[in-house]
Amino acid sequence: MRVFTPHEVAKHTDSKYLGVLVAAKYTRELNALPRETLPIGEEKKLTTRALEALTSGQIEFRLVGRRRREE
Repeated sequence: MRVFTPHEVAKHTDSKYLGVLVAAKYTRELNALPRETLPIGEEKKLTTRALEALTSGQIEFRLVGRRRREE
């Protein structure tokens, strides 16, 4: 098991909390893929893969503002 420090996670996202949210969203996307499309031989957990991709700068993301509820 690899340990990711808050500093590593915050390096590409400017916030450790945002980094965890981005990694969680990416993990959900990886989980939604069919098993055949995932690289063969990759026995790592999806969360580990997502955090590795985040800390290496492979994930591109953008923040979208919330929609205001119209009443």
